[in-house]
Amino acid sequence: MAEASDDQFASLVTRAEAGDAGARNELFTTLYAELHRLAQIHLHRSGRQLTLGATTLLHEAYLGISQRKALAFPDRNHFLSYASRAMRGLIIDYLRNKGAQKRGGDLTFTSLDEAEGAAAIESNELARLEQALDQLAALDPRLAELVDLKFFCGFSFDELAAMRGVSERTVQRDWAKARVLLHQALTGEA
Repeated sequence: MAEASDDQFASLVTRAEAGDAGARNELFTTLYAELHRLAQIHLHRSGRQLTLGATTLLHEAYLGISQRKALAFPDRNHFLSYASRAMRGLIIDYLRNKGAQKRGGDLTFTSLDEAEGAAAIESNELARLEQALDQLAALDPRLAELVDLKFFCGFSFDELAAMRGVSERTVQRDWAKARVLLHQALTGEA
């Protein structure tokens, strides 16, 4: 299916939120390839110790999004940004659960090797990044969305500039500002 314009997308979202199952299916079909690519990016950045697949991650995120009430997505970018956060949250939960099971949560005794230790560290790092992004969203939601779209969705500066209707240089300045604020949040600097 061809990519929907922002007006078509907004109409689909409105109909889906009103309970139109056909609109929900059309919305999912319209964005499936992009969501699958997004899931692959998240899994790749999370490390190779995951047994979670991109299709499973995509479907879990979609189920979570579709069950929420009163979500408003004025355009594709907001939807993709929200989907990115949902996928990142699922990966963090998956890594935490996997780490808990390895520490006796599944009532079996296992030895801790380097790969398991790395998984626990990566889980903690992802959780810290999630907290830093939440702090950034509280400070400037526009910058947090930019991080989601650039880092997690993989959009280029020129694509982001076109999406936002600004110059590429403006997006680069915003990106630099977001990186500084994230660094401060991650290191605890004022």
